[in-house]
Amino acid sequence: GTCVCGECTCHDVDPTGDWGDIHGDTCECDERNCKAVYDRYSDDFCSGHGQCNCGRCDCKEGWTGKKCEHPHSCPMSVEESAKKCQGNSNLPCSGRGRCECGQCTCFPPGDNRVHGKNCECDDRQCENVDGDVCGGHGICSCGRCICQEGWFGKLCQHSRKCNMTEEESRSLCESADGVLCSGKGSCHCGKCICSPQEWYISGEFCECDDRDCDKHDGLICTGNGVCSCGNCECWEGWNGNACEIWLGREYP
Repeated sequence: GTCVCGECTCHDVDPTGDWGDIHGDTCECDERNCKAVYDRYSDDFCSGHGQCNCGRCDCKEGWTGKKCEHPHSCPMSVEESAKKCQGNSNLPCSGRGRCECGQCTCFPPGDNRVHGKNCECDDRQCENVDGDVCGGHGICSCGRCICQEGWFGKLCQHSRKCNMTEEESRSLCESADGVLCSGKGSCHCGKCICSPQEWYISGEFCECDDRDCDKHDGLICTGNGVCSCGNCECWEGWNGNACEIWLGREYP
């Protein structure tokens, strides 16, 4: 928050502005800490098994864990459960689901495009803005396109055939300053193909650095959207500057 004349005005991260998720005399209470997946539009604080008090969960009988996500009946510890749900991700269930006794339930509920033992596969990453999977020139495998012969690119959007000269191609790849693909990619048939080693570079002329997008828990766009030239474009069902807000009403 900000301090003006000895009084705190807390930064309200709720996009509706209805009430402050961060509150307290010194903005010490953060209600987001009570949610496994930050869900502003649900009353499902503390996994539905406890009461949120100033950002800390007081669990009902039979439940434990920082967010009351762990039943006492579970044969494994809270740490073992979280570790089993985490896999190779930085977050349990890759930040796309709820972990309960070592098992992940992926979000959005009923959307089979998000799947995997730890919700690590997000096949929405294979779709372009029109919803076409791999541009119609490939198949999606755990969020990555496997292209048909004669096509390449992250979304199989580039044809290996080209009907223009090298000079014509290069002229279309030069940015306003005359640099070819901003010096961060190669030119193919009049289009810039950004370096795959620098996964964070994007844009028509490879001019955008997707590391500039907002993060949540260390993940760009929280893994729930794509970074488009510095701004997160969230998948359906997610909101927030870093796509950290799940808009669903309740957990399945």
